[in-house]
Amino acid sequence: MNPDTGLIFNIQRHCTEDGPGIRTTVFLKGCRMKCPWCQNPEGIKMHPEIVWYEELCIKDGKCAKICPSEAIKTGRNGIEILRDRCSYCGKCVEACPAGALEIYGKQYTVDEVVSILLRDEVFYEKSGGGVTLSGGEPAIQSEFSTNLLKELRKKGIHTAVETSLGVDWRLLEPVVKNTELVILDIKLMDEEKHLKCLGVPLSLVLTNAKRIAELGKPIWARTPIIPRYTDDAKNIEKIADFIRENLPTAERYELLAFNKACLKKYKRLGISWEFENDDLITEEKMDLLTEAARKRGLNQASWSGIAKRKK
Repeated sequence: MNPDTGLIFNIQRHCTEDGPGIRTTVFLKGCRMKCPWCQNPEGIKMHPEIVWYEELCIKDGKCAKICPSEAIKTGRNGIEILRDRCSYCGKCVEACPAGALEIYGKQYTVDEVVSILLRDEVFYEKSGGGVTLSGGEPAIQSEFSTNLLKELRKKGIHTAVETSLGVDWRLLEPVVKNTELVILDIKLMDEEKHLKCLGVPLSLVLTNAKRIAELGKPIWARTPIIPRYTDDAKNIEKIADFIRENLPTAERYELLAFNKACLKKYKRLGISWEFENDDLITEEKMDLLTEAARKRGLNQASWSGIAKRKK
């Protein structure tokens, strides 16, 4: 993997939830975890992907005609992308007059990304903000992420890294060593469920979390509250116990309420999503789970997101 270029699928400005102050979040492609509820499915695979905006499609067939891999089929309802044939050349995107096709994943050099990020330097300074690397999993592109963080810190920009912890320490260590804040997820505390649902051992996640704390890095810990997976009090209690006993640098523990904002992303990628018909978590349940964490000694526990209002 080229350490001088990174595959990025979004650079989002004016973020306020990915660390302190006003921030720009850089979303890098590639993730080894297989979370069924992933909010950024376009960030999982380590290659570009074509997405189709059905609502914009004018069904003129130009994309199918120009595709050198014959990876697009047309029909009465629009198009079907044969992703096993797609070479990600982007010719269909260029040919579409309606902007109904887009390619997620573009190569950037470190200098190119830094140039974009410095456009909002005044906002970082005024708000105590900075830049956050997210994904996907930034440590998958370890060398690029590390080089980018080093350049930002040279320029006095506060940096944060969001990590799933589901990567080898040799990839994660240089990334977290070169950031000022680590935002990490601990989702499940059952070893069997963790491996089955997420695709990586729980032991890897917990060991990486401990190592980050041993480096003295400030930590914001999070748990997504997902129906049928992470939304029971015992799971939250076990996570809270682990944080209290092993992560002395944890400044926050945040429960993230399940949401369906990513549903359109799955449809645009042609992927089914098992949570399409699930309701939002209720405020009562979010309060209950937060209190469960606090009762285990995590007074810094809180929850965020959209939930069903109390009656």
